[in-house]
Amino acid sequence: NIYRFVEEKGMRPFQAAIEGTREIGLAVMATTLSLLAVFVPVGFMGGTVGRFMSSFGLTASAAIAISLLVSFTLTPMLAARWIRPPAHAGDHQAAREHARGGWYGHVDRWYTRMLAWSMGHRWAVVGVCVLAVASVYPLFKLSGVNFVPDEDESRFQISVRLPVGSSLAATQSLLDRVARDVREQLPGVSDTLAIAGFGGGGGQPNGGVVFVRLEPIGKRAHSQRRLVVRAREMMKPYRSSAIIGVQGSSGVGGGRGAGIQYALVGPELSKLDEYTTRGLELIEKSPVVVDADRGYLPGRPELRIEIDRKRAADLGVRVEDVSQTVNALMAGQKVTTYNAASDQYDVVLKANGAFRRAPESLAAATVRSSQGGRDAAGAPAAAALIPLRTLVTFIEGEAPASIDRLGRQRQISVSANWAPGSSQAEAQQAIQAAFAQVGMEPGYRLVASGQSQELGRAQYYFAIAFALSVVFMYMVLAAQFESFIHPVTILTTLPLAVPFGLLATLASGENLNIYSALGLLLLFGIVKKNAILQVDLTINLRNEGVPRDEAIVAANRTRLRPILMTTLSLVAGMMPLVFSSGPGAATNRSIGVLVAGGQLLCLLLTLLAVPVFYSLFDDGARSRAWRRWGERWRLATARVRRRRAPQRVAAPGEGLSR
Repeated sequence: NIYRFVEEKGMRPFQAAIEGTREIGLAVMATTLSLLAVFVPVGFMGGTVGRFMSSFGLTASAAIAISLLVSFTLTPMLAARWIRPPAHAGDHQAAREHARGGWYGHVDRWYTRMLAWSMGHRWAVVGVCVLAVASVYPLFKLSGVNFVPDEDESRFQISVRLPVGSSLAATQSLLDRVARDVREQLPGVSDTLAIAGFGGGGGQPNGGVVFVRLEPIGKRAHSQRRLVVRAREMMKPYRSSAIIGVQGSSGVGGGRGAGIQYALVGPELSKLDEYTTRGLELIEKSPVVVDADRGYLPGRPELRIEIDRKRAADLGVRVEDVSQTVNALMAGQKVTTYNAASDQYDVVLKANGAFRRAPESLAAATVRSSQGGRDAAGAPAAAALIPLRTLVTFIEGEAPASIDRLGRQRQISVSANWAPGSSQAEAQQAIQAAFAQVGMEPGYRLVASGQSQELGRAQYYFAIAFALSVVFMYMVLAAQFESFIHPVTILTTLPLAVPFGLLATLASGENLNIYSALGLLLLFGIVKKNAILQVDLTINLRNEGVPRDEAIVAANRTRLRPILMTTLSLVAGMMPLVFSSGPGAATNRSIGVLVAGGQLLCLLLTLLAVPVFYSLFDDGARSRAWRRWGERWRLATARVRRRRAPQRVAAPGEGLSR
């Protein structure tokens, strides 16, 4: 703007810096404050997503606030020092021809014709805008939603769970075969680590995990996502004897390694077992869900000991003594401590392995009675030893490996991953639909947990951030322009930016996630800035007496160059994010593609829509209905001010006629 004053009006750079800054001061102030209205709510988001976004929101807000000071101090000073008047400075016609010559001249003439057509067919432009906004829903569905992008971390894991009762050795043997096949058949694998009794079986001997580390991204020909798909295909021969899941990313938000986690909650464990079994049968038919599993492990062998309390009391044996005896034999009991130099070792006494594996051996164990016995001569003797078989009954059965609770109710966890080509939100909807068909009794419900819960929370917090941003932006713009109508004109560009951002994301093959939502907020601020420049100059020209339609055309032609400059510079700045590679590239692309693509695609529509909506709202503001509403509003506010005004007490004799 300063250069335009030097070139077209022939001002000296020092004076042009003052006048040029003064002319766009309101626009700069409105743009900066409305940008703060976008990022400040992000800095106070809650939940796990708040930990990701709070530092960014607060840092961006501080940087934007400082940039306002820079734009009013450093930028004018440097412009006054460094700008040199061109040879045609002061010649308005020559300056205009120079400014609108070359390739920009073609752009300016083409835009002027488009703008004239749009002003002559305003409702056609409105119809196009309505269609663009209506396309948000199908584009949102097609894009898919994940909590975080699927990053290439050069590692993934394979969870394995054998039938309950499998030994640790059998589990380790299967894990070793899986790890060997992965190393031999999967390209780009660097190392594998197989651990039995960990992860997949809830810490039980029948579960384990194979950790797979890949070569660095630049040294392998296939992406992690593709290798995970191939690993799932390789695991098909093992699924007849074990439950196997392949997780491509560590994820965020807790859970047992799977990308989707739910908990079925209710009062009875047997009902939960039935409902989860039926639900998993329906889930396995869904094409968007893979690796479906549950955390309930029924069928674990156990030996229950039931004490005949009446007989134990008759023989003088306490229940506590029976329990302690069995515990000492099976689990062991610390009897002393062994000292070796500076180290200490606990000495635990328990029965040997062969004794513990045979219930008959345990039945032969004895427990001391508190009633004294008699020796062969009939004299009182020490307390008698009573065999356990005379006091207890051994019952072999099955029981769950563990009983989990949520909110004081029993629960069974359900985990899964989404299939290639689908999204986390689609898979979650499929799981919810499957359990809705189960027909559960009242008191049983499906509750999201882990990443599934965090995805819902992220959507909630971002919805609040978007709503607060719009409200704060309207308040700031209404205060800056001293109008209720002009902020609405500016904010109409926000919904127009959404479909083009979604279209760019869809075209790039990416999914929406929390970083895409952050990019959408950034896109709001950029698009709104262009509208502020257009509306501000239009208002200034009308205040100078220029007719409305002429002011609209002149203002938009004048602001076309800075809008193109800022847009192209922003897109150029986003290119490193769009074409990034290596670790963290998916996160960078989530932001860069949405912002750069959305800004480029919606640029033309917003350049034409803003003047159209400005003229329509101006017509509405001059209508009789709007004037009647404004008059009623002024009367109502005047009555409120009169009621709140302090009543002045008249002095004695004041107001009396002489």
